[in-house]
Amino acid sequence: MRDLPPTAALRAFEVATRHATFTSASEELHVTQSAVSHQLKHLEYIWGLQLFQRGKSLRLTPEGAALAPIVREFFMKLEATLSDLREQKGRVRLKVSTTYSFALKWLLPRLPSLSQQHPDILITLETSDKAIHFSSDESDVAIRLGNGNYPGLHSEFLLREQIFPVASPALLDRFGTPHDPAELLRYPLLTRDGADLVPKWEAWFQHVGVGISALNESVRFADTNMTIEAALLGQGVALARSGHVEAQISDGRLVRLFNEPFASPVAYYFVCPKGIEAQPHVVSFREWLLAESSQAQLRYL
Repeated sequence: MRDLPPTAALRAFEVATRHATFTSASEELHVTQSAVSHQLKHLEYIWGLQLFQRGKSLRLTPEGAALAPIVREFFMKLEATLSDLREQKGRVRLKVSTTYSFALKWLLPRLPSLSQQHPDILITLETSDKAIHFSSDESDVAIRLGNGNYPGLHSEFLLREQIFPVASPALLDRFGTPHDPAELLRYPLLTRDGADLVPKWEAWFQHVGVGISALNESVRFADTNMTIEAALLGQGVALARSGHVEAQISDGRLVRLFNEPFASPVAYYFVCPKGIEAQPHVVSFREWLLAESSQAQLRYL
């Protein structure tokens, strides 16, 4: 193609658009000023356009200004793609879809362990609460919260969380530490609004044998992560899933109240198209997930 110039000429143009003189452009390229000038003239010849107004300084013509961002984006994408390909060399990419809260609170802190055990697997993590159908442009495997009923897909149980109240040390300093579940009725309770797969306060109180007529609600939230953040800020007691508060309990920012076992009615499942589960890198990832899930469940029983 006549209009397709050598890469060296394009690079000279891209560098020159970011400098005021041939001297500074030549210093970045580690070539002479004459070489830079020659490359630019060659590019102008190929394209049949004047790209610079030459004088004491380099100034782009309207045509040069229109082409500059396109050429710059070309090199940025080229460098990013090359970097990505070098990183993938000898590794297998696995696209994993899960919910945002599970990825943030449970999966991300554990990924360094996966990298240590299986350095050949390169994870691409995507988050979505929507049902996944594994079309050609979707993820390879998924982790979903539900009842395990995924028709036509391979589904494998991973983790069933425990549900319990949590509060910040600052809140407990103000209200005291409750010694009986019924005492929580005088505490500000943080609630999740709308439909949710997690039981509400009413279900937890019923489970521990406490009859209630009304809750001392503090604030209602539409998002689980906001509820936990409010608990961290000392705004009230949150009813939390164990996988969402591991780090905060471990470092003392939140305190688990009572050791009453109360399992979530739904669980996390590993899901993928049938046959995919037998691929070696998927087997490695799935077995790592199962081991991590088993350890996590034992921690809160």
